[in-house]
Amino acid sequence: MNRRAFGLGLGALGLTLAGCGFAPVYGPDGAGGKLLGEVALPVPDGPLDYVFNRRFEERLGRAAPDGAYALRVAIATDEEALGGTSAGATTRYRIAGEARFTLIDPVTERILVSDATQAFTGYSATGSTVATLAARRAAEERLGVLLADQVVDLLVLTAPDLPA
Repeated sequence: MNRRAFGLGLGALGLTLAGCGFAPVYGPDGAGGKLLGEVALPVPDGPLDYVFNRRFEERLGRAAPDGAYALRVAIATDEEALGGTSAGATTRYRIAGEARFTLIDPVTERILVSDATQAFTGYSATGSTVATLAARRAAEERLGVLLADQVVDLLVLTAPDLPA
């Protein structure tokens, strides 16, 4: 397929999607646009909260001082040993996390959205102590990103029902 035919195919796809009422979520008429730069986050209380906030702001931007919404988040984790050697040494860990969040109107304190999401990740403990600690930190960072992405996705899905 040449470039011209590919371009015409993309154009036809765009017309088809526009004809069915499809609009980009962050586009001019997209519901997610009202969240961009409008959700204030709590001050991070640890490395996982920091990763969560960083990823959240990568997706929706940093809130202006007079942002329309404030997010309250509580992240809990649980670590579980999964694999082991015949000598009893643990070789793999799973970290499960849950983010309970509430989106509020910062002026009235009215709850607009309240929900929770869960994710998990794992890491190997077969290397040196330093390698295991680095793997654990990387797993926690992945977990923070996963939870932030899921919270953003849930907020975008509820955005049409949020006050402007």
